[in-house]
Formats: sequence, C-alpha cells, structure tokens
Amino acid sequence: RGTDIKLDDEAKEAGGLKIVGTERHESRRIDNQLRGRSGRQGDPGESRFFISLEDDLMRLFGSERMISMFNALGIPEGQEIEHSMLTKAIETAQKKIESNNYGIRKTLLDYDQVANEQREIIYAERRRVLDGESMRDVIIKMITDLVENSVNMVIPDDGPSEEWDFAELTNVLGSIIPIKHYHAEDVKGLKKNEFLHQLKEEAIKLYEKKEAEFPTDEAMREVERVVLLKVIDRKWMTHIDDMDQLRQGVGLAAYGQRDPIVEYKMNAYEMFDAMTENIKEDTVRLLFAVRVEQKVEREQVAEVTGTNKDDSAVKTPQKRAAAKIYPNDPCPCGSGKKYKNCHGRMGA
Repeated sequence: RGTDIKLDDEAKEAGGLKIVGTERHESRRIDNQLRGRSGRQGDPGESRFFISLEDDLMRLFGSERMISMFNALGIPEGQEIEHSMLTKAIETAQKKIESNNYGIRKTLLDYDQVANEQREIIYAERRRVLDGESMRDVIIKMITDLVENSVNMVIPDDGPSEEWDFAELTNVLGSIIPIKHYHAEDVKGLKKNEFLHQLKEEAIKLYEKKEAEFPTDEAMREVERVVLLKVIDRKWMTHIDDMDQLRQGVGLAAYGQRDPIVEYKMNAYEMFDAMTENIKEDTVRLLFAVRVEQKVEREQVAEVTGTNKDDSAVKTPQKRAAAKIYPNDPCPCGSGKKYKNCHGRMGA
C-alpha cells in the first residue's frame, strides 16, 4: 500500500501489471486499494476480481435468490458470469457489512467513553497526590462527608432524639472514626442538624489530635498522601475488573427490552459512586489507625580495658624475614637438590 510498482519496458509491452483478486473484501476501500496497484501514473494495466456465490460475503447477504435464478436459466456450474445485478449485489453486501462494523465501533466507543470519564477523574486526583499537594482539606472533607452520610443513614429527619438508634450509629461510624458512644440523654433537646454539627466537630478534633502525634505537620501530610494513593490504586484496579464483568453481562438487558448502553452507564455510575465512598472510608479508617513509632538511638559505651584494647586495635600483617621456600624449590645450601630432599628433610 502506498508504493508504486515500477514497470520496465518489457512489462509495459506485455500489457502492464494485472491484478487478479480471488474474492472481494468486506470493505470497498480495500478493493479500491487493490485496484489502484495497476494503471498508476498512466501505466498500462487492469484489475479483475473473481467471486463465488458461496463466499461469505455473498452467502450472508442473500445469494440464494441469485443462485435460484441462475439455476433456472440453466447456467452450468463454474461458468463465469458478468452482470450489473451481480455487481450491485456485491456492493450492497459490502455496504451492509461496513454499516454493521461502524455500529460495532460506535458501540465500543460509547462503552469506552464511560470508563474514560471515570479514568480522568481518578487520574486527576492521583496527579494532585503525586505532585505533592496538601491533602488535609480533602481528608477533612472526607471525614465530614462520612459523618453526614452515617447520620442520614441511621437517624430519620423527623422524630425525637429518644428514638434515635445510637447503637447502629456507633456500629456504622465508630468502625471508621473513633467517636464516643452516644446515649439519648447526651443529645436531649438537640435536633438532627445540631447533633450532626456536633459530631462533625468531634470528628475533626479527633483528627487534629491524631495530627499532634506526629513530630511535624509535613510528616502527617506525607502520610496522608501515601495512604490516599495506595487506597485509590487498590480500589481503582478492583473497579476496572468489575466494569469488565458488567460490560460482558450487560448485553442480557436487551432481552428485557432495555438499551444495554443505558443500563451500562447507569450501573457504571452507581459502581463509581460506591467506589468513591469506599475510598473515603478506607482512607479515613487507615489515617485514624496509623501509629507513630519513635526510634530511640542508644549510645553503645564500651569500657576500654587492657584486653579489649588490644583486640580492638587494628592489626597489621607481619612480613616474613625471608622468602618462603617450597618443597620442590632448590635448596639454599647450593647442593643442587630439592629442598625436600636436602635441608627440608632435616627440618622435618
């Protein structure tokens, strides 16, 4: 594709380049590219395609009618047929396939667009963490949101405080934020909004107390970034797997006369919303559970005594006064014998 086939004089005299195709492609664009290989730049040449009525292109798009017609006309099998109706049928089949492929690509794009929008939101949050921004305001917002969601889940808008389920509130919120266990007498006369405001202030004070355990503010900020980044990555990878499973099974919605794309978008939004809530819960829970470990360096004081003083001193290797004599070396006495057979034997 995109390369001209140069013809020599002999090829031009023989009629140029001839393209013979044994089938037609599903896409007309590919057929046109094959035709364009010959007759380029004014060179001689031609293209010719042969197709069977039993090929997939024709078989899938109603070649039975033409086969019946040709059989009625008595055309023998294997006979070459050229007719405008046949050419039009091929083009119609190609258009249907191209339209079908376009619909498939458009559907895939709609699915990918949902995941892409969610990906941009998550990556923007990760980018803030990786850039070293302070996440304290984000964490405080997570804490207040969790308190508000828990209160709205457990405590009704109407009704006296004596009917509030404080045990359930402690079970839902206490596992994330170590708030005290409330009783009806603790909030007597308070409305829901007033109690909610009180809980938010208590949760923020508990977090400020946790911040005070760290030697510096920057140390706490770094812990916030590390914890938040790990939680986001873990939850996002799980969410991607869940989205793939949703995509594989959402096609069954068509049996219920529902648009699979609409169902996918709705379920994906609910799953993304649940993931963000899980990120808030895990991040806040880990930050309240983190502990500061201070390592105290102890000085190792060793008493210097006469014994360990000599042992601790650096020992220098001692050199031999004379070179070492090996058994097979000539004896230094000048006898001409080996050392092991002369003075070496005496020393042994």
